[in-house]
Amino acid sequence: MISNQILQSTIEGIKSISRVDLYVADSDGKILASTAKAIDKFESAIINFVGSQADSQSVQGFQFFKVYEEAQLEFVLIAQGTSDDVFMVGKMAAFQIQGLLTAYKERLDKDNFIKNLLLDNLLLVDIYNRSKKLHIDIEARRCVYIIETKNEKDSLALETIRNIFAAQKKDFITAVDEKSIIVVKDLDGKNTEEDIEKVAETIVDMLNSEAMLKATVAYGTVVKELKEVSKSYKEAKMALEVGKIFFSEKKVVAYENLGIGRLIYQLPLPLCRMFIKEIFQDKNPEEFDEETLTTISKFFENNLNVSETSRQLYIHRNTLVYRLDKLQKSTGLDLRVFEDAITFKIALMVVKYMNFMDNADY
Repeated sequence: MISNQILQSTIEGIKSISRVDLYVADSDGKILASTAKAIDKFESAIINFVGSQADSQSVQGFQFFKVYEEAQLEFVLIAQGTSDDVFMVGKMAAFQIQGLLTAYKERLDKDNFIKNLLLDNLLLVDIYNRSKKLHIDIEARRCVYIIETKNEKDSLALETIRNIFAAQKKDFITAVDEKSIIVVKDLDGKNTEEDIEKVAETIVDMLNSEAMLKATVAYGTVVKELKEVSKSYKEAKMALEVGKIFFSEKKVVAYENLGIGRLIYQLPLPLCRMFIKEIFQDKNPEEFDEETLTTISKFFENNLNVSETSRQLYIHRNTLVYRLDKLQKSTGLDLRVFEDAITFKIALMVVKYMNFMDNADY
């Protein structure tokens, strides 16, 4: 509902141009704003006008107009005078107030509010005031999910997501760009980390089975206040990007499980290049042959266990030792030594990150 102050300012502005006194009342006959002293007989006249079928009516030297919002009567505007000019001023004033109603509704629209909340575009006082008007709980546990599909502006994906959460009235589904769908999920005190991850898995499965779409879902940490929702959104956004670099095989990525990838993602590229040059000199890790790369990968998967790695690679233990020695001569790093193995692992991740950033569209 528009405040009385806005109504007062609006009709005063119109009067300053037209010199016609105006009154705005609610459907019960109560005057909310006026440019002159209200007359007592207005209440009964307004109630009678509200009950009539007419959208405008002339009554004892005044002209009455109905102001609607989506077919719902919101206000009665009264213009003093019976001339055609006064009628025109009254109609224009009614149209102006109706436009304000539409604009005000859009401003308070939940979807618009959530978008601005996610993007951190609201002051703290605005969050509290607008959430109260929109009946959104300020202190509730929430988690933000970002769903990305290959197709931009995919209406089928959005419809599927809406159907998944149709029964959850406290959940919000929106989008801040053309690439992804955002779900602000309301959580109760019983929701565990497993439950939160299961929601993401359900989204992936439903999109795959019902919409025949491949999707990736990333989510942030749980926040306990409405003002912190943007934090969970930023975390989910980072999880989505980091997941593309280091966990491309995963369909569900959680911010809390990003590990060292989160740290590498925030490094400046010049520093990364300096680090790689320091480790590998002029040799590019991508130039390793397939055999070497497979050996390295399996060795890390088996926690630097020589026996288990050789078994899984179907090679003799001495063959694996030979490959590791060869790699040590080439790079100066012995993967059997924990410190060297960590350095090598981080270096490979940094290279992956650099390649991703070099090939990114932005």
